[in-house]
Amino acid sequence: MRAFRLAYDGTDYYGFQRQPDVPTVEDAVFDALRSLEVLDADADKPAGYAAAGRTDRGVSALAQTIAFEAPDWLTPRALNGELPADVRAWAAAAAPDGFHATHHATRREYTYHLHAPPSSVDDDRFVAACDALSGPHDFHNLTPDEHNTERAPALEATRDGDYLVITVTADGFARELVRRLVSLARRVGTGEASLEAVDRALASESLPGHEGIPPAPPEPLVLTGVDYPDLEFEIDEQAAESAHDVFETRRIDRQTTARVAGDIAAGVRGVDRPNE
Repeated sequence: MRAFRLAYDGTDYYGFQRQPDVPTVEDAVFDALRSLEVLDADADKPAGYAAAGRTDRGVSALAQTIAFEAPDWLTPRALNGELPADVRAWAAAAAPDGFHATHHATRREYTYHLHAPPSSVDDDRFVAACDALSGPHDFHNLTPDEHNTERAPALEATRDGDYLVITVTADGFARELVRRLVSLARRVGTGEASLEAVDRALASESLPGHEGIPPAPPEPLVLTGVDYPDLEFEIDEQAAESAHDVFETRRIDRQTTARVAGDIAAGVRGVDRPNE
């Protein structure tokens, strides 16, 4: 058994887990393993395979973790040789027999980059909402899941210029929970809702449709950490450098696209583009 850390840009994928007729990160991984003849052409998945968790369409990852029975020569750099550029393996660890990447994870961390200029959001109100949402609760009003909705997340928010960076940690998450937590905290922070809205969302009664909390957009969300106390991951320096180059190039490309959009937005209002 070997475990691999994966980083990916989820923009062009319909989530991590395989789905019929749409591209997913898991499809890309299995295609790479077939090309390397680690996975038989007619096999559904590698022996012992499991992943740390599912990420939704558009969500990215730094520390997604997969584990399966793999030959010793299968290093992150070897895997990268067959993966698309926006999916990069960058570290690996030997895992004991019976290891399960989903069930043996003790902590998961997500990070959400919320565009929230100080002029539009009251940071104290936002942090108060995060505090109220932290701890053990039944989050049945903040997930489409109908079972196993009791969780104990910890939310922290820090100001970084025009962004609030929210980290959410727990041993596991219900579907869409992180994005709905962010959405509710934002409503409180902007004054659209009072702190009492958190109490209503955490109550045993179901929220009526008009009070439902939609998920925040997926693109600013990243799976940034998954803990396995018994594994020691070794960074593959060549693979990590490849990942750095890929994502640095994407950062510059998107920064350039944002600059162009800024020029257009300013131009149609007849003003100069704001200094950056």
